[in-house]
Amino acid sequence: MTTATTRSAREFRGATVEGRSPEELRELVSHWGAELELAPAETIIEWAAATFGERFAITSSMGDAVLADVASKVVPGIDVVFLDTGYHFAETIGTRDAVAHTLDVNLLSITPKQSVAEQDAEYGKDLYKTDPDLCCALRKVKPLADALADYDAWATGLRRAETHNRVVAPVIGWDAKKGKVKVSPLARWSDEQFERYIQDNGVLVNPLVYDGYPSIGCAPCTRRVAPGDDPRSGRWAGTNKTECGIHT
Repeated sequence: MTTATTRSAREFRGATVEGRSPEELRELVSHWGAELELAPAETIIEWAAATFGERFAITSSMGDAVLADVASKVVPGIDVVFLDTGYHFAETIGTRDAVAHTLDVNLLSITPKQSVAEQDAEYGKDLYKTDPDLCCALRKVKPLADALADYDAWATGLRRAETHNRVVAPVIGWDAKKGKVKVSPLARWSDEQFERYIQDNGVLVNPLVYDGYPSIGCAPCTRRVAPGDDPRSGRWAGTNKTECGIHT
């Protein structure tokens, strides 16, 4: 277990392990995507770790620790990348710290190039109100791309059951924007399977999930959701925005 390490995304460049070319990575996706489509999450992570070694990491938004829990049992000490946007709920930061202290992972807490105050000074106060897409690009999309620069593959906790925009999420896919293999070990998990894993394994869950926040992002852009509503309807409520840009 480790404490969360907070650094700028730029500090994670310069890995000593040589990566594969984009052509080689796409070939892996083409071959293994169908091969692993029906495989258990543990097998998918085991394959990614064996294939990419130190150039494989998982990401977590700390809504829960399901993916981190699964991965830590298969690959102890695995890198877990968390984006500390500067706008998170205290409960989200608390969940991050609890994951770092209780799971066998190497938690990397990434910060954007600019602080919130510096961003306000350049773009105007509360950019998340005036231009939420730009705010997400500056505080999420770019920092993650920088943090993943030295990895060939990254894993996400995306599940097809979460939203219509994610029903086509492949278990092993090609992330063209980042030029990397994108692994979604939990893609096929139903809501029932997801909840059962949490209960059976005592997995850490962000307390906000039980307080009406089934999908948790930055505090200014996340609202409670009424029972029975789309779990992601509390994200960027009142706008047409449904994704931060990381998965689109």
